Amino acid sequence: MSHDAPAHEPETVRIGGHDVPVVTANTVVVGTGSAGFCAADRLWEFGQDDIVMVADKIGAGASRNAGSDKQTYYKMTLSGGDGDSVREMAQTLHSGGAMDGDNALAEAALSARGFLRLCELGVPFPQNRYGEFIGYKTDHDPRRRATSVGPYTSRSMVEQLEKKVARNGTRVFDDCRVVDVLTRPRADGEGVEVAGLLVLRTDVPHDGAASPFQLFRCANLVYATGGPAGLYATRVFPNGQWGASGAAYRAGVHGKNLTEWQFGLASIKPRWNVSGTYMQVLPRFVSTDADGGDEREFLTEAIPDYGRQLSLIFLKGYQWPFDIRKALDGSSLIDLLVYRETVLRGRRVFLDFRRNPVRDDLDASALSPEAHEYLDRAGVLFGTPIERLRRMNAPAYDFYLHKNPYVDLERELLEVDVCAQHNNGGLVVDAWWQSNVAGFFPVGEAGGAHGVYRPGGAALNSGQVGATRAAQYIAAARAHAPVDADEFAAVAAPVLSAARGLVERATARTAAGAADNTGDLLRAVGELMSAKAGPVRSAESIHEALVQVHEWLAGYDDLVAADAGSRRAVNRTFLVRDILTTAYVYLSAMADYLGHGGRSRGSVLYTDPAGSLPRVGHGPDAQRELDLPEVFRFRLDGGALDGEVQEAAWRPPGDAQLDGWAPGGGERAAKDPAGHALFRWRPVRPIPEDDDFFENVWRDYREHKNIY
Repeated sequence: MSHDAPAHEPETVRIGGHDVPVVTANTVVVGTGSAGFCAADRLWEFGQDDIVMVADKIGAGASRNAGSDKQTYYKMTLSGGDGDSVREMAQTLHSGGAMDGDNALAEAALSARGFLRLCELGVPFPQNRYGEFIGYKTDHDPRRRATSVGPYTSRSMVEQLEKKVARNGTRVFDDCRVVDVLTRPRADGEGVEVAGLLVLRTDVPHDGAASPFQLFRCANLVYATGGPAGLYATRVFPNGQWGASGAAYRAGVHGKNLTEWQFGLASIKPRWNVSGTYMQVLPRFVSTDADGGDEREFLTEAIPDYGRQLSLIFLKGYQWPFDIRKALDGSSLIDLLVYRETVLRGRRVFLDFRRNPVRDDLDASALSPEAHEYLDRAGVLFGTPIERLRRMNAPAYDFYLHKNPYVDLERELLEVDVCAQHNNGGLVVDAWWQSNVAGFFPVGEAGGAHGVYRPGGAALNSGQVGATRAAQYIAAARAHAPVDADEFAAVAAPVLSAARGLVERATARTAAGAADNTGDLLRAVGELMSAKAGPVRSAESIHEALVQVHEWLAGYDDLVAADAGSRRAVNRTFLVRDILTTAYVYLSAMADYLGHGGRSRGSVLYTDPAGSLPRVGHGPDAQRELDLPEVFRFRLDGGALDGEVQEAAWRPPGDAQLDGWAPGGGERAAKDPAGHALFRWRPVRPIPEDDDFFENVWRDYREHKNIY
C-alpha cells in the first residue's frame, strides 16, 4: 500500500455566484477526540490515506478535557484466573437494555484489539510484573474488566493517537464549525448518501474579503463530534464541547435511544466528576443561599440516621451516576436531595472536606460493614475528609489545585450539582457504525451505540471499536471517489446560499440597531433543558420545554441577531441553530417515550402521580415515604422496554413522511416551519449467532464477505 498522502489543499471554486474554497477527499473525519483520531489512524493503516480531519477547536472536546477521579476504560479481562469471553462481555453490554446485539458483540470482540493498540501507542495502562493488564470492577460489571491511567485516561488516549496521526501526515483543518451535511440521492433509489460538508471558518472574519465558508467534497463522513453537550447548562462536559448532531438530523440521519442520558454529581467550577475517592472519604454536604449565606447540612433533613447517611455518601463513590433504581432507598437519593436544593429551592450546594458530616469526629462504628471494611483496609478510619483524601488519594486533592479555577479543598468549599455527563443514545449506527445515510459513520459519543445502562468505561472502548469498524468498512467497501465537481456544485449551491442568507439577515438586524442575542439564546436553551428535561422530568415539563424550543426554532430566521464584526457571534448563529434542532428532536423523543408507556429508568426520573416517593429505607419505618416534593414521585420501568429501541427522524417542513414512522407525542403538522419529528419502535437486534467454523470464516474473510 502507498502512503504518499494527498496534499488536500483547498481549491477556490465558483459555486452559487460565490468563490468558496473546496477540499476534496474520500473521507472527512469530523472531530479530534479519541474516536476521531482513532478513525483517521485506522483508515491510514488500512490503506485509505485520502482523508482529512476537521475540528471546531483541536484543543477542546470531552476526550481531551474531561475525566474523573479514576477515569475508566472497559475491556475484556486480560489478567488473573477469572474466566471471560467475547460472548460473555457482549452479553453484559447487551443486558443494559435497548442495546443492539451486533454492536455489543463488536464492542466485545474488538475490545482487546483496541485496548492493546493504545498500549502500543504509549498509553500507560498499568500491568503487573508479568505483563498482565490488571483490572477492577466498575458499575454494571460482573468481572474485573475495568482499568485506568488516572483522571485523564481519555486525554492520554487522545495525545498518543494525535501523535500517530501527525506522523501519518494527515491534514487537520481547525477552526471549522459544522454548518450542514451535504447529501444526494443514491443511485439505487434507496435513500441518500454523503456528498460533502459545509463548515464556517471561525478564524476568518465574516465582513472581510475572504469567504468564511469552506466546503468539503467527499464520499464518507466519520462523525466524531461528541455528544450534544450544548443541550444542558448544568453539565460536566468541558467548555468547548458542544456537539453537532443538529446538522446530522437535518441531513436525514436518524437518532436512537435519545432519551437515555447519564447524570451525576460534579463540581461546576471547575467542571469535574466527583466520583470515586471524593465520595468515599465522606465529605460533608452543605447548601447556602445564592450569596453563600444561610449554610445548612441538608442531607440530614431526609436522612437523619447518622450511619446511613455516611454509608450512602460512601456508596456514591462507585455508584456515582444517578440511577433511578437506587433512588427509592439507596445512594441516588443523594442526587435527588442535591437537585431539590439547586433546582427546586434555588440554593447552591457544596462539598466540605474540612469537616465531618453531622458531627465533628468520625464515628466509624456507625458505618455499614461494606464501607467500614473498605476504609479500614485503606487505613483512613480517622480524621477529617481532607485528611482521609490526602492519605487515600493525594493526586485527587492535588488535581483541584491545578485546575482553572483552582480550589484548595483543605481551605475552600467545592460547589457541585447534578450534571449531564454522557448521552447513551445518539445517531443511529449499524454493525459497522454506518448510519441510515450511506457514507455517514457516527462514532464515539455522537453514535447511539449504548443502551439504557452500560458498564463504567464502556464509552471509551465503544469509541475505539466504532472508529475501527467504520474505517474497516470504508477501506473495503467505500473507497470510491466523491461525487464529480459539477454535481457537487449543484448539491452545495442551495445549502451555501441558505447559510449565507441566514448570516446576512442576522447581521442586518444588528446593523439596524438590534442587540446581538446569540449568547442569550445559547444560555436560554441550556437553562430550559436543565430545568425541564434533566434528570427529573414530567410530561408537563417536557411539553413546556417543547413549546418554547418550537417557538425559537420555527422563528429562528427572524429571531437571531449577530454582530457582523464578531466571529464568535456569527459562529454562534449556526451553533444555536444546531442545538435548537437537536433539542427539538430530543424533547419530542421524550414525549414519544412517555406516550409509548415509558416510565422511570436509567439516569432519569419521570414524575408519575401514581408512583411512590423515596423511602426512609432504614429501621422500623423503612417503607415510609419521605417528605419530598411530588415531582420525585415515580414508578420504575422494570425493564418493560428493554427489548425495544426508539428511533427518531427529523423532517424539514413539507417533506414527505416515512413509511412505518409516526409523529411523536406533542408533535405538530408536517407544514410546521420548525419541521417535525417522527418515531418508530423496533425490537433490539439480538447478539448474532454466526457460524464460527474456522474454514468457513476464513473463506468468507478472504472473499471480503465479512464486510460487504
